[in-house]
Amino acid sequence: MFNLFKKKKERKIDFIIAGTQKGGTTALDYYLRKHPEVGMGIKKELHFFDNEANFQNSSTNYAEYNGAFNFGLNKKIYGEATPIYMYWEPCCERIKKYNPDIKLIFILRNPITRAFSHWNMAFDLNAEKESFLVAIKNEKERIKSSLPLQNRMISYQDRGYYSKQVKRFKEHFREDQLMFIKYEDFKNNQEVVLNKIFEFIDVDPSKFSFEHETIHKRDKHAEMSSEEKNYLLDNFKSDIHILEDLLDWDCSDWLS
Repeated sequence: MFNLFKKKKERKIDFIIAGTQKGGTTALDYYLRKHPEVGMGIKKELHFFDNEANFQNSSTNYAEYNGAFNFGLNKKIYGEATPIYMYWEPCCERIKKYNPDIKLIFILRNPITRAFSHWNMAFDLNAEKESFLVAIKNEKERIKSSLPLQNRMISYQDRGYYSKQVKRFKEHFREDQLMFIKYEDFKNNQEVVLNKIFEFIDVDPSKFSFEHETIHKRDKHAEMSSEEKNYLLDNFKSDIHILEDLLDWDCSDWLS
């Protein structure tokens, strides 16, 4: 599918933006492509590690994946952004097998507003016909149709239970390989957060000239009602508290 660039000495990529959907990953991908020391994949969301067809055999062929990067440009580091990797359960082990020393970046958004943004996207794509309230109240039953796999499109709440996803990656990778960013911090302080990301992936922040860009601003089809907000808050409250302990974060703004 890819293979646009000639592979060079089994070079592997150095980092992945692995989550979360509707969490600012498109903006981050945009900015990283502007840094002269960073080489990104031929497109955002390569969907290699969540593609079950790539892992049907005991030995995985990474030639197609590596072929999506132009290693001939001799950038300092290479990476890609596919936000479903955080959510798709098998991805963690698959990424570890591919490159045990890879660095992973996660932007976590308030799961309540993330769910609503996700529903808006699904509605735009004609993948959702139900109102937001009906969709979230019936989600558990609706996503059963995807078993034994997870549901890619209507997992509005399921994707927002971050604690189990964070634990999974913490169990497989060292702390110095993982960077967790609060979406609200990234949205409000992009230049500051970008500099921290550049340091994390080991490129020079001074070589990047920041110019703010608004990426993928989507019109809302409605406003969340208090009933919808309270329903989601009740569902997410416990998981948010677990996440606060896991990451030493203050998520009181998510709970307000």
